[in-house]
Amino acid sequence: MRAERRPGWARSIATFVGTVWLTATLLFPQAADVAPATLAGAIEEILATPAARRCFWGIHVVEVGSGRVVYELNSEKLFVPASNQKLLPTALALSRLGPEHRYETSLTSKGTLDAAGVLNDDLVLLGGGDPNLSARILPYNPDRAFGRDLLLPLAELAEQAVQSGLKRVTGSIIGDDTRYVWQPHGDGWSIDDAKWGYGAPISALSFNDNVVTMRIVPGVAAGQPARVKFEPDIPYFEFSNLSKTMPTRNVAQRLEVDKPGAGRELMLWGQISSRSRGRSVEVAVDDPALFAATALRDRLEALGVEVTGETRARHRWRHELPSLKSGTPPPVEATTRLAMIQSLPVAENLRVINKVSQNLHAEMLLLEVAYQKRGVGSFDAALDEMEDFLAQAGLKKWQFRLRDASGLSRQNLISPAGMVRLLTHMWESERRDLYKASLAVAGEDGTLDWRFSRGPARGRIWAKTGTLTGVSALSGYAATLDGRDLAFSIFVNNSAAPNSYVRRLVDGVAEAIIAAPPVPAAQAPIQP
Repeated sequence: MRAERRPGWARSIATFVGTVWLTATLLFPQAADVAPATLAGAIEEILATPAARRCFWGIHVVEVGSGRVVYELNSEKLFVPASNQKLLPTALALSRLGPEHRYETSLTSKGTLDAAGVLNDDLVLLGGGDPNLSARILPYNPDRAFGRDLLLPLAELAEQAVQSGLKRVTGSIIGDDTRYVWQPHGDGWSIDDAKWGYGAPISALSFNDNVVTMRIVPGVAAGQPARVKFEPDIPYFEFSNLSKTMPTRNVAQRLEVDKPGAGRELMLWGQISSRSRGRSVEVAVDDPALFAATALRDRLEALGVEVTGETRARHRWRHELPSLKSGTPPPVEATTRLAMIQSLPVAENLRVINKVSQNLHAEMLLLEVAYQKRGVGSFDAALDEMEDFLAQAGLKKWQFRLRDASGLSRQNLISPAGMVRLLTHMWESERRDLYKASLAVAGEDGTLDWRFSRGPARGRIWAKTGTLTGVSALSGYAATLDGRDLAFSIFVNNSAAPNSYVRRLVDGVAEAIIAAPPVPAAQAPIQP
């Protein structure tokens, strides 16, 4: 899961659930007698349903122009935000890095290239923190995320090196991600997260989002193993195929992908129907720097460059640093640079992070802020920097607890009022338009492209979604039907109902918010 993207079948189910709900209100009008005259009344009706009553709700809505509180419920209680957490590091990056910050990825060596094109030393792929070292199409494209050639950026580096005269490397190919401390997973992540693409390890040298996609289709005949295609197709995993194609429509054992160890072993087992259209699975690599170096070597050799050494990774370990809170980046050793590519401005990546909910990119963004502002790319420095930023934005220390940037950790906590305080701060800042543009638009793109697709909320809500088992969240900005601008946060925790049903309740609250009449100034408290 590179995001909270929903495939076509999920959109169909969501539409079906909405149709059933709408039909129920038509067949049973007692469930929706008369539209409530106030926002509070509309929300109370939604929260009176049995499934809603069994959840823990937190809601805070503020008119951003005046600061008047439009509605609140448990607004100072703490909630697990899921991917709403991404609103924090993206706001931080706009403030600390600025929208024009760029990353560089280069090929360097301590050695020199001789007249015969021989490099008598190691060739280093130096990670510069670019989360889009991939074939991703930028600026953000809601219709097509990636180009066909997944090896494109590494192919470009390899071609530059060959154009500089490189013909042979006597040393190793090294993937160097020492810009950030080697802390591949966030505090509080589930052990299962590390297996899949949405929980890919964090590295300053990240290629193709640190995932390999397995395209799995039935074998050529019953009894044969399933056919598997890896994308990108490079020799990284040690793959065992124990699957079996079955002639029946239903199978007794579903397909499973296992990573028996912590390394590069990958196993497919189970059964697939001969009638199956197939499936795709995104598997996380264990060592992104090694993965990138392997892909680079593949491209160099394809261009005729001979490499006699091994392929390996170079990390910066926590014990090597005098402090994980602050420091000075190590000096750059005198090197020969054979190739370099530069990213687009960081503002383009914010749209990827918030619109499609890209976990890895959020974590890398947070570590880049730490590297730039505290001299060490560690979670310790990064979370301290974010705490300072949130305090400057007006949040109180008891309104949040930080553990990561993506929201995968269930140890993250924030109150609805705290989240709205951040949203209000960004609305009042000079980066308002960029921040708002990074959010998914209701019914139009990102993780909201299939939500609010019908009705007055379409195009009136700019928000970040959030989903974990038992958790649903939606926070952002709304333009009311009468032209007012609101900042809102809706959190649901401790839900046992299907996520699709809870999302429908959340969407109902959001729709009520945009239709709400203004609150008289005498009745509306002012947000502190």
